[in-house]
Formats: sequence, C-alpha cells, structure tokens
Amino acid sequence: MDAIIIGAGHNGLTCAYYLARKGVKVRVLEAADKVGGAAVTDEFLPGFRNSAASYTVSLLQPKVIRDMQLERHGLKVVLRKKDNFLPGDGQYLLAGRNGLTRKDIARLNKADGDGYDRYIAELAAVVPLVKKWILRAPPEVGAGTRGLPSLLSLGRDMMGLSTAEIRALHDFATRSAGDILDRYFSGDLAKALFGFDGIVGNFASPYAPGTAYVLLHHLFGEAAGVEGAWGHAIGGMGAITQAMAQACREAGVDIVLKTPVEELIVERGRAVGVVAGGKAWRADVVAAGLHPKLLFDRLIPPGAVEQDIQSRMTNWQSESATFRMNVALSELPKFTVLPKKGDHLTGGIIVAPSLDYMDRAYLDARANGWTKQPIVEMLIPSTLDPGLSPKGKHVASLFCQHFRFDLGPGRNWDKERDKAADAIIATVEGHAPGFAKSIIGRQIHSPLDLERRFGLVGGDIFHGKMGLDQLFSARPMIGYADYRMPLKGLYLCGSGAHPGGGVTGAPGHNAAHAILADRSWWRRRAG
Repeated sequence: MDAIIIGAGHNGLTCAYYLARKGVKVRVLEAADKVGGAAVTDEFLPGFRNSAASYTVSLLQPKVIRDMQLERHGLKVVLRKKDNFLPGDGQYLLAGRNGLTRKDIARLNKADGDGYDRYIAELAAVVPLVKKWILRAPPEVGAGTRGLPSLLSLGRDMMGLSTAEIRALHDFATRSAGDILDRYFSGDLAKALFGFDGIVGNFASPYAPGTAYVLLHHLFGEAAGVEGAWGHAIGGMGAITQAMAQACREAGVDIVLKTPVEELIVERGRAVGVVAGGKAWRADVVAAGLHPKLLFDRLIPPGAVEQDIQSRMTNWQSESATFRMNVALSELPKFTVLPKKGDHLTGGIIVAPSLDYMDRAYLDARANGWTKQPIVEMLIPSTLDPGLSPKGKHVASLFCQHFRFDLGPGRNWDKERDKAADAIIATVEGHAPGFAKSIIGRQIHSPLDLERRFGLVGGDIFHGKMGLDQLFSARPMIGYADYRMPLKGLYLCGSGAHPGGGVTGAPGHNAAHAILADRSWWRRRAG
C-alpha cells in the first residue's frame, strides 16, 4: 500500500481522493461504523434526522467540491433564505443577500449603515489575501531552504498591498473583534451580528486579542456558488461526507470501517504504517486526519520524536467551550419580536444581542464552568429540507458557547449535561415563549461527549484553539506547518493543520499536495 489515512472525516477523505486520482494506492482506516467524523447525520429520534456536530455549509472549498464532483455524487446545497436573524430586546436584525444586511442595520441606526460600508470596504482589503492562502501551505519559518518558496510568495503578496491594506491586515491579525466593530458600529445588534463569528468555537471574550482573526476565518466561504453565503446540505452534513466517500471509492480508495488505529509503526525515524485492530497495516506514507494531540500523545511511540516537540504538542491548547444539541419540535418557534412564520426561520438565529452579553457569558463560564446565559445559534434546517422530520414537525440544531470542558473538582458533564441543556432551552424560551413545550426529543453533545464520540480533544471543534500562537506558520507548530510532521513519511491532514477548523477540505487538499510533492523519495524507498 502506498498511503494510509487515519480517519474518514471530511479532510481524511479529501486527502485520500487527491492522492488516489494521481494513482496512489490509498487505504483509509476509520474507527467508527460510518464515514464522516464530525460531519455526519443522525436519526436522533424516530423520524427526526439532523447533523450531529458540524451543522452548516459555507467554508467547504469550491475547488474541492468541483474536483471531487460532489454534486454528481449526490450533494445538494440550498441557501438560507435569510442568512441570520438576531432577536433583541424589543427589536431584531435580519442579515442576507441583495443589500438586506445594510438595509436592516441602517433601519436600526442610520449612521451604522455608513459604518457598514466602511467595514465591508476594510474586509475587501483583507479577505482576498486570507482566501489566497487557504489552499496553500503557510510559510515554513525556521525550516531553512524548504520554507523559502512560501516565504517569497507571501512577501510578493505583502508587497502588493497598500499601507492602508497592511494596517487593516495587521488589525485583523492581532486585535479583538470588539475593538474593530466598535470602530464602525454603535448599535448592539449590528456588533453582535459580526462579533458572533469571533467567538464561534473560541473560548474567549469578543474583546480578547485574536478574535478578529477568528471572525475573518468565517468569511472566506461560499454556498451554492454564492460568495459569502451560508447554506444547508440536503440530508444534513453527512451528505457531504457520503458524497466524498463515493468519490473516493470511485477513484479506487479502500475505506475500512470499525478499525481504530492504536499505534503508529516507526522504523529508523520513519513512519511505515499503523497498528489497527491488532493488525499491522504497512504503507510508504501515513497521513493523520485526527486531532494532533491524539496523534502525538497516543499514536506516536514514546521517544519517536524529540522531547521538545512532544512537549509542545502535549501542551497544544484545545478547548472551544462548545455545547451542541439537536431538538425535535412539534411546531416552529414564535419569536416575540417577529412572531409570524417567515424566511427569518431559515437563517442562523443568533441569541446573543450584544458584545457585552457575549463578554458576560465568557466571564461566567470562566468563573463557574458554564454560563447560565449562553450564546446560542439555532438553525431549523427542516424549513429548507422537509425530509429531515415528519410532516408538520421540525428539527433544530443549537450550537452554544460557553461551556468549559473541565468543570473543576467534583463536577463532571455526565451529571451536568441535562442541566446545561435546560439552561440553553430556557435562553431560547426567553425570546420565543412556548419553545420549551414544543420540544418532543433532544440529542445532547456536551464538550465531553464531543471528545468521546468524535475525538475532539477538550471538546474543541477546530482540533485546537484558533489563537494567534496556533495559526498559520504555527499550526500545529513552527517548523512543521507544511503538513509534514517530525517523522519522515508522516503528514497531518486534519483541522489541526493550516488553515484550521470548519468543514473546509483545505487541510486534506493541501496535505495531499505535500505528499505528492514528496512522492519521489517514498517511491524510491518502496522500490
């Protein structure tokens, strides 16, 4: 076998496909009984199906969709009719295409309409550069001549920017989301609309340095061919990975399920296979789509890498403070500020009416383990995909912050998960009376559940915090950000590599290209 991929998540499948289409013989080993990793669809109550963990489409790279021909393999993405709906205290904000976002921001505060124009202009100077590096390996600082091409490429990109554009890039790379948004807006809901992206999967106050970059990370996508839009995969997120699996099998990839990898086989400083299911599976190269802490702390044999490297990965920061729920509903919620049924119920419903609310939620969780007034994004995908639920009924996903993985001495999530779920439901109930009574079943994934089921260490949905010290050339560490790990023949193809988390396919795409670029040496070794 030429290559073994550890894990059949969306990035592992993406990596496998790009290798196979170049004639590489690839085997994917997956611990679960189905492909997908965290991008899977569950029937959590008879007749009710929904995405179990990841839950919405935008960041999946168009190149990956085209190259893997995912639409031919069954993937269909539909756009939300409204992008977002934010209920507040007696007022609301709607966001969407065709000028809706600006119009509604200006409806609440005329001056904020002009602020929106300036904000979008600044984003226009920064987002293209970020997008340009999504499908590239970041510069390898400290990697000698190996990192020279990417350093020169970044230098050329930077030389093409004006001073104002460099200032904007510096701000988004180093400052807080709150600092930037306060510059352009005065209305709480307008700030909350954009500030939410800065704390998604990020245990931080919106006023913490680095949250501006996390905000940027959520802006480089598109859905159904519409730039910047958010959509829903018909059948849930599992439809993406099922389509990927079909593309892989068509390309000749061997996908083996219910086969957890137990150890990496290392000989003479080189990865030469894995032990899985008590059996040795040998290959010329190994690519890991799993969380980097699982790779370094559990799979790489002791002493196989330098102590400094092992220590750095043991201390890799991994906590997104995320709590994930699905609920089955007897009826659609009726929000006090907008009670009628409408397109607003197809969007991301963000229950977090101000940056101060988000800051208080963070401080509460930091002090008490989890916040009693959580930040909630609710989606009701059955408004776009009726096949997810029985006729007249609905499913909703609730993606919630801030809920710490470690609750402190004497406390654990097995005892507190239902209490936290009740607090989340009560938060939505405060804006949509009757919501709690409409729930006829629920699926709960606490941070501990996310780790147990999906291998998301610390419950971190991004395979590691998206902080300034764990991004770009430092993801997963300086000197090894080009997908090549400290062992010859070992590569990282999951979200712990650049550009980070989300259902993007970018780490898998980029890792495959690194493996193919190195093909000559492992082919010589195999010969």
